[in-house]
Amino acid sequence: RLSCIRNNVWLACCGVVSAGLAVLSSFGLMLFCGAPFVVTVANAPFLILGVGVDDMFIMIASWEQSSRKKEKSSVKSLLAETYSEAALSVTITTLTDVLAFFIGTWTAFPSVRAFCLYTGTAFVFCYVYTMTFFGAVLVLNHKREQGNRHWLTCMRVDRDQAENSCLYNVCCIGSCSRQSSEPEGEHPMSIFFKEYYGPFFTNKWIKLLVVLLYGAYLGGSIYGCTQVREGIDLRNLANDESYVIPYYDDDEEYFSTYGPRVMVVITERVDYWNETVRRGIESCAQNLE
Repeated sequence: RLSCIRNNVWLACCGVVSAGLAVLSSFGLMLFCGAPFVVTVANAPFLILGVGVDDMFIMIASWEQSSRKKEKSSVKSLLAETYSEAALSVTITTLTDVLAFFIGTWTAFPSVRAFCLYTGTAFVFCYVYTMTFFGAVLVLNHKREQGNRHWLTCMRVDRDQAENSCLYNVCCIGSCSRQSSEPEGEHPMSIFFKEYYGPFFTNKWIKLLVVLLYGAYLGGSIYGCTQVREGIDLRNLANDESYVIPYYDDDEEYFSTYGPRVMVVITERVDYWNETVRRGIESCAQNLE
C-alpha cells in the first residue's frame, strides 16, 4: 500500500520469520533426537517457506475481511473471526502435508526417510507458529494502525496540521495531501472472485463441463499410473556437463549386451581348505553361469 500507516511490510516479514522459526525448531528437535541429517534435508526450508507464506496470506486476508465486517469490534472478536475463517483452511493444508511426508518415512531409502521426517515435523511447527506467533503479530499490527503510527518507525503520524510539508506527507501519509492516498475498501481480487468467478462456476453448464474435464483428467491420471515403471536413469542424477554422462553413454553402447555383473556372497563360515567344500563352491558357480 502507498499509505504509510496501512503498509504491512513488517507483517509480511514476520510471516517469513514464522516459517524460519518452524525450520529452526524442527531441525533442532530432530538433531536433538539423533535423526540423521543428509544433504537432501537442506531443501526442506524452501517447502516450509512456501507453505508458511501461503498460510500468512490466508490469515491476513481473513483478518482484513473481519475488519471490514466488524469495524468497531474488539481485538478479541476480530481475532476470533479471523481464526474461524482461516484456521480451517490452514489446518486442512497442514494435515495433508504432514500426512504425505510422514507416510514417506516408511520408504526403504534412508535419505528420503530423513527428508520426509524433517519436513513433516517442520510442517507441524509451521502450523503452531502460524496459529500462535503470527496471530499475535496481527494484533500488534492492528494496534499500530489504530494508533495511527508509521509502519517503519512506529511514530505517530500527524495528518491534521496544515503546516506539514509535502515531503512529510509523502513519507508519512502516502500522498502530498494530508489525507491517505488509498481509501480503505475491499481488495480487487476479492471482488473478482465474489462478483465474477464464483457466479461463473455456479452456472449449471459450467458445472457439467468441470465434471467432464475432471473425469477426463482422472482417467488420464489412472492410465498414466499404469504406465509408470520402477527404476531411474542414472544420467538424471548428474549435471548435463558432467563427465559421468559420457561414461554412461559408452557403457550403454559397448557393454549393455553383457548385462549386469552378478556377485555371490557366502554369508557363513566355510572350510576352504576342505577339497569337498571347494568342489561344491565351484559346482555352484558353474550352475549359476
